[in-house]
Amino acid sequence: MSVPQAIAARHKGFNRAEIVDRNFVEFVQSWRGDAARAPHDDEPVLPGSALDARGFRELFESQLISRHLDLMARVLRVQNKVFYTIGSSGHEGNAMVARATRHTDPAFLHYRSGGFMAERFRKLPGMDPVMDSALSFAASSEDPASGGRHKVWGSKPLWVLPQTSTIASHLPKALGTAVAIEQAKRIGHALPVPDDSIAICSFGDASSNHATAQTAFNAAAWTAYQKLPAPVLFVCEDNGIGISVKTPGGWVANNFRHRADLDYFHADGLDLASGYADVERAVAHCRSTRRPTFLHLATTRVMGHAGTDFEIEWRSVEELVALEATDPLLRSATIALASGLYDPESLLGLYEGIRKRCFDAADAADRTAKLDSLADVMAPLAPYTPDAVRAEAARMGEATERERAFGGADKLPEKQPPRHLAIQIGQALHDLMAKYPESLLFGEDVAQKGGVYTVTKGLHKTFRNARVFNTLLDETMILGLAQGYANMGMLPLPEIQYLAYFHNACDQIRGEAASLQFFSNGQYRNPMLMRVASLGYQRGFGGHFHNDNSIAALRDIPGFVVGCPSRGDDAATMLRTLAALAKVDGRVTAFLEPIALYMTKDLYEAGDGQWQFAYPAPGEAMPLGEGRVYEEAANDLVVFTFGNGVPMSLRAARRIEAEHGWKVRVVDLRWLVPLNDAFIAAQAKGAKRILVVDEGRKSAGVGEGVITAIVEAGLGHVPLRRVVGADTFTPLAGAAFLVLPGDDDIVAAAAGLA
Repeated sequence: MSVPQAIAARHKGFNRAEIVDRNFVEFVQSWRGDAARAPHDDEPVLPGSALDARGFRELFESQLISRHLDLMARVLRVQNKVFYTIGSSGHEGNAMVARATRHTDPAFLHYRSGGFMAERFRKLPGMDPVMDSALSFAASSEDPASGGRHKVWGSKPLWVLPQTSTIASHLPKALGTAVAIEQAKRIGHALPVPDDSIAICSFGDASSNHATAQTAFNAAAWTAYQKLPAPVLFVCEDNGIGISVKTPGGWVANNFRHRADLDYFHADGLDLASGYADVERAVAHCRSTRRPTFLHLATTRVMGHAGTDFEIEWRSVEELVALEATDPLLRSATIALASGLYDPESLLGLYEGIRKRCFDAADAADRTAKLDSLADVMAPLAPYTPDAVRAEAARMGEATERERAFGGADKLPEKQPPRHLAIQIGQALHDLMAKYPESLLFGEDVAQKGGVYTVTKGLHKTFRNARVFNTLLDETMILGLAQGYANMGMLPLPEIQYLAYFHNACDQIRGEAASLQFFSNGQYRNPMLMRVASLGYQRGFGGHFHNDNSIAALRDIPGFVVGCPSRGDDAATMLRTLAALAKVDGRVTAFLEPIALYMTKDLYEAGDGQWQFAYPAPGEAMPLGEGRVYEEAANDLVVFTFGNGVPMSLRAARRIEAEHGWKVRVVDLRWLVPLNDAFIAAQAKGAKRILVVDEGRKSAGVGEGVITAIVEAGLGHVPLRRVVGADTFTPLAGAAFLVLPGDDDIVAAAAGLA
């Protein structure tokens, strides 16, 4: 039997974490090599190395902390004292990236970043990576990163923004943050980090293939190609496998080494002495050139993907043994012993001392308080301070800035005649950008063209390229940019050209932007006001992607705010409140603009001009959750609706009154997320009949929430019907109106209640 076969046979019945642990101890105990004279702190740890002895000792300690946190988690998970076992074993070389960068360089990290975190903790005195990590592993409410909501790598003082499941979804916002660092200089915005900071983003080799990663790489190159600075350091930690799927040998290098405008560097993450110079070189290049930089860091993975990954079930023992022989801690132990910095006894003393430190911390963390109430869990999800938001929404911008934005006092919008929705949205955006000098408006076609529907016409001329600009056609990157700008203290106003296009990038809001306050326990926020041309009823154009009534995906995002005006004056006051929610409470908000109502001027008949409204005075704002009620005293029939349904319901109300003699009240919800249940119940109370007019689809709209609010208020006995779109995609041309509800459908539903 060969030596590897003998080792394999010996180890076959053991837990792989135990084997990795034992391998290190036995390796050190059996060391018989020659030791050099121990170098002084400022001397190279080995001849020719760019890493000095002090740096090696600290990096090695960070590696050991990371390793023992992994080992501790595997042991204590079975005792229900730890709730996360995706470890960093084999990736500890990422500690070199932390050492070569600053604690003020915003970092968006892969979940295998224990070494990076342990090393970055050195950047500020008095911080303890072991205890902080133990609190996170234990889901303690005292966890300084997330307050017990998730095991995340995160730290407010260390500028590590917490990520929850880093399958590439964090790359766009990392690039967005890098772009924002440079954009701030162009608009005179004071950054919360030094002006020469870089953004760091780490991920695995498998994740580099993800569409979301590819969009970030493409956008980074697109930016650099135009000579625009984008100082992002993409760190691909290549361990050769994604859970159980192997990455083809050489794939990452072949795929990235020759990409134009994405500068490639390679470093050995398994060897601190030889790898550090290349890591330093990549970091220095990114910081000095301000170009997107790709650092290909060679790593390995030992102990499996997570505690539940029993590799022995799908990998041969021989393969596992060979893999465990590449453990970077064995190489670091060799350097430690060969350099003379440690002897076997002192090295094992360090190893066991850190083990004890980790278990002691875990024991202390287990005794701390945990989240034990729903209110505590949800506290940072959707902060809302109504009085402060109301005051900020009503606060007027500087008078001189307003006059400059509109071209003079006589051209202020409140002095103009009533106008339709598209014009009033544009006026409100001028107002917001004059009020908030840190605001940026961007998306495809929004600049010189003024948007597909000319809603943003004139903004580029007034605020110029630094604040109003076109992006590449990539909704994921548009929302990644928005998060980056928000991370750096700006107020982004991204435009998504159509609601259907939002679904291509939904995870940037659902999984990333809207979750940040929750998973950072309110320490980080990325406020934004996303504008989306939305809903159906376009004539002469459309089909599914331009007549999209799919609202359910928006309603499923925790902490999100979604407003949908049906008329111009409401649009202006709603925008003021959405911007105030972002500024005051850090909220992620969306403004759905009904395309079919953009140019609508008439309500009942051609030329009546009854769907044009005066621009509201600058101090007016719409409270969150407040609807608009037409004919408040009427209660024979109450119609709940929003968007296109409002003018339809008003027209239908005239016909219903003529046919049945009923007084009809129409309730425009205006706010779709969150629905104001109390307002809905108050409007339903006393109603003799209720209609819910929802242009969304039957199985996934807004109406279900309205009906639930009515029933839960004890009003389920009131006769009620729903007028709703069909469960189908929207076809082209006139066929679209067969699947969307219309005036006649509302009238017919009322007749059914007679």
